[in-house]
Amino acid sequence: MLTKEQKEFWEENGYLMVEDVVTPEQLAKMQQITNDYIEASRSVTASNDVYDLDKGHSAETPRLTRIKLPHKQNPYFWEILTKSGVTKVLNELLGPDTMILTSKLNTKAPGGGAAVEWHQDWAFYPHTNDNLLAFGLMLEDVGLENGPLQVIPGSHKGPLLSHHCNGVFAGAVDPQDPEFERDKIVTLTGKAGSMTIHHARTLHGSAPNTSDRARKILFYELAAADAWPLVGSNSYFHRLSQYDFMKDLEDRCVTGAPCLTPRIEQVPVRLPLPPAPDNTSIFKTQQSSGVKSVYAM
Repeated sequence: MLTKEQKEFWEENGYLMVEDVVTPEQLAKMQQITNDYIEASRSVTASNDVYDLDKGHSAETPRLTRIKLPHKQNPYFWEILTKSGVTKVLNELLGPDTMILTSKLNTKAPGGGAAVEWHQDWAFYPHTNDNLLAFGLMLEDVGLENGPLQVIPGSHKGPLLSHHCNGVFAGAVDPQDPEFERDKIVTLTGKAGSMTIHHARTLHGSAPNTSDRARKILFYELAAADAWPLVGSNSYFHRLSQYDFMKDLEDRCVTGAPCLTPRIEQVPVRLPLPPAPDNTSIFKTQQSSGVKSVYAM
């Protein structure tokens, strides 16, 4: 599905845009499912296992930052990951054996929906090697005013920047870090059905949504099966028995099979500890740590 030029661009820049990665029928079904979830959130008054609510959420005006773990909330989102053009891209970039780390359906609310401060996914979940990436499948057209994803090309080959503030893991970089090269920022806009891809070590963020419509993007975060997590967002597995751990490993397998021989490489690692006062989401982690906002400067 990817051309030689696209693969070379990915290797050099650590990000890529792929258009029309799903069919019109698949896109329409995901849009309907997403709209149904947003409609159902009218009766929700606090963030829970399904929803992260944004400021100002009400029954009259639903405002969400995201729908959590959509691949577990509705089987169609798992089907898209395992039986669509998304799957083909996944295998071309990570190989035949792949695992899911997490997913989220970011529905950044209109009129100022929350920004995501600049960070590297790698800081949240370091692994034995860095063959990890994130897909961002656009469920609606995304323009400059929607708070689109922004990346810094080539940053996946550079250092792991500090994501700590006030003595805790803040999940964001310091805007004044000299290695945060803001002059190189690229903004990724596109049509519904397009998909952004960024490497786990690529610096990225997104501004508030200043438009009059939600920015709906389905994110899958994935790893080659031979990349084993050290600690971080998947560290719940430390609490599992061996039997439960193996079942979890099998459940997270997207294509191919789990790998029991981790590939270990020399990659920059700093553990995401100690945790922020509230680490229930990336938004809460960034807010409760007191980190400075890039978008307020």
